[in-house]
Amino acid sequence: MSLDSLFKPKSIALIGAAHTEEKLGGVILKNLLKFKGSVYPVNPNYGEMMGLKSYPSARDIPEPVDLAIIMRPAAEVPEILRELAGRTKSVIIASSGFAEIGENELQDEVVKTGKEIGVRILGPNCIGIYNPSHRLDTFFLPDERLKRPKKGNVAVVSQSGAILSCLLGALETSNTGVSKAIGYGNAIDINEADIYEYLAKDRNTGVVISYIESLGDGRKFIEKAKILSEKKPLLILKAGKGVSGQAAAFSHTGRLAGKYEVFHSILRQFGIREVDDFDMLIDAAKALAYYPSVSPLAKGGIKGGGNRVLIITNGGGSGVLAADECMRQGLEAAKLPEDKVEKLKRIFPHFYGINNPLDLTAQVKDEDYVTALNELRDDYDGFLVIALSNVLGITERLPEMIKACRANINKPVVSHIAQSGISKKLTVLLEKAKIPVYPSPEKAVRALKALLSI
Repeated sequence: MSLDSLFKPKSIALIGAAHTEEKLGGVILKNLLKFKGSVYPVNPNYGEMMGLKSYPSARDIPEPVDLAIIMRPAAEVPEILRELAGRTKSVIIASSGFAEIGENELQDEVVKTGKEIGVRILGPNCIGIYNPSHRLDTFFLPDERLKRPKKGNVAVVSQSGAILSCLLGALETSNTGVSKAIGYGNAIDINEADIYEYLAKDRNTGVVISYIESLGDGRKFIEKAKILSEKKPLLILKAGKGVSGQAAAFSHTGRLAGKYEVFHSILRQFGIREVDDFDMLIDAAKALAYYPSVSPLAKGGIKGGGNRVLIITNGGGSGVLAADECMRQGLEAAKLPEDKVEKLKRIFPHFYGINNPLDLTAQVKDEDYVTALNELRDDYDGFLVIALSNVLGITERLPEMIKACRANINKPVVSHIAQSGISKKLTVLLEKAKIPVYPSPEKAVRALKALLSI
């Protein structure tokens, strides 16, 4: 069964709607007011809520709906599902109080009832769906407490609603847009594999990042993850790597985490990419969002692969930090070819450091970055441009000059702009030119690692 009714519904019922944002059902209802389709609040105590007609029960809704959201106590959920028989295609159960607290029989009853009435279920114990292109937001988090990222091409899939909110906050801060965000909780029906299958065909999604604590069907996960990763970049962050983490994962969603070593080995075997931590996931997601089609085999697009990195900087210390991070990430800040060294020495002032990192010093001019990139574009696989913008030689012309230069390089270019001077303006202009900017040399190198490891 297609998941379009979940991701792109035309009508929604909210069972457990509230008239005030002091209750979670009220927060969801307010977020649903932006939705373009029909919204039917269900609450027997009110005839109207937030300007919408309210209904006493799911049976009283005047027409079938594509999606029903349940925000009622766990014990009521099986009966609510029975009321929805023949009246909906998909259900999000936001309520908690199931296997994650030991209520396995209740969760089993929900599973059984869902199958009997023939609906697809997301959850329970989940935050639901955010689809900006459809104006769909089922989160019980107020917009002023979690500013949603702009519309973009990164899909975020998370077993944990809390981590999903943290990921979205970090993506918004890093100026990275999202296509979809899904928190799937206990995954009694729709799980990460089903979501991967859907996203593999989703035209709005170019990159997928996924936070996983545990797996239900390992074989299905690997099958769908492999298919997805062959079509678009998939990055996985696995929690529950140690004994204590595995125990915490079980208490969170009621699913056994399994041995991490086995999980890690299988991912490597099938060429599915894993990142080490939260920060690396965000850094990599941003880089891939700017270069979604990066591939060693890209025809006419940006070419990834290889590990030779050129660092161009106007601050020696920043270049050293970047070089150190290259070593840690398995990238090579390889020496400049001898013929290029001689040529650059003739072009640049004698006090520039003609090495890798290539140090343009505090007397740098915008044009110097372009000269370096053009002269060395065929000798490296990726390029890191570091600009400390508190010197007069760096101006607001630099982003447009690098943009024009990058068109001829056809390889990944990322930037670190130190936070001073005209840095905010430079960052905006560079990212408008589709060159990702990072707040530290290390983060920029990790971004290159993601782009060169495809």
